[in-house]
Amino acid sequence: MLGVLNFPDIGNEIFSVSLFGLEFALRWYALAYIAGLLIGWRIVVAAMRRPALWPEGRAPMRPEQVDELLTWIILGVILGGRLGFVLFYQPGHYLANPLEIPMVWQGGMAFHGGLAGVCIALVLFARRHGVPLLSAADALALATPVGLFFGRIANFINAELWGRPSDLPWAVVFPGYLAQDCPGWDMMPCARHPSQLYEAGLEGLLLGLVLVWLVRARGALRRPGAVAGVFFLGYGLARIFVELFREADPQFITPDNPLGHVVHLGGAGLSMGQLLSLPMVGLGLVFLLLSRRRA
Repeated sequence: MLGVLNFPDIGNEIFSVSLFGLEFALRWYALAYIAGLLIGWRIVVAAMRRPALWPEGRAPMRPEQVDELLTWIILGVILGGRLGFVLFYQPGHYLANPLEIPMVWQGGMAFHGGLAGVCIALVLFARRHGVPLLSAADALALATPVGLFFGRIANFINAELWGRPSDLPWAVVFPGYLAQDCPGWDMMPCARHPSQLYEAGLEGLLLGLVLVWLVRARGALRRPGAVAGVFFLGYGLARIFVELFREADPQFITPDNPLGHVVHLGGAGLSMGQLLSLPMVGLGLVFLLLSRRRA
């Protein structure tokens, strides 16, 4: 094929070392989690050190409280992300093999599950420390897009979660049998939408810039719930859009359902990612309504 891109040979490991007969490796996906959490933590700390950004010129947390919150968030991301993947994407497999549920090193994390875990952790933390919940949610929403950006870049480097077959000039030939298994696609090798990069650009870069602009130019943090509302709404809409180009998970694809829809509406349907993103759109609208009423 002419006009498509070959997948860059990066490798999913940054480096590895052998100690006492055991192999330890730092992978891009792990680095994405670490970088996203650390940079997000610093963003929240920086926001707490600028009380003028917040209602009545008072930050909702002390900077040292953010350090403790980070621990809660890490637990929420890992536990929620793993359980979300188990429940949303492969419940049958893990019901038959429950001992594999804790094996996160084998892969399998769901963003919507991780988000739910973070929300639960934030509610518990806020109640324990008497922190205003909406303002705390705004702070985390401001810091989240950077983690989404790194995570989607890591998905691309790992050659996973690729898009549907395409002959566009920027389509990428991903390696592996599954990526080259394109029923009904005549042109070989099979190139696909780099949907991971679409998500990195929309959910990470663009959404992050919009939130920063709202905070700096519009004083959005002074209206509790506004930043969180824009984040939920923006992510939900971006994910629903990108799912139009993303290959569905193989367990949802059948000969009668080649697009992997989990909900069918006449001749159309919704993927699992779209179905899970619809409540985020609704939640974003609720947060924005709350922020307007409080204002």
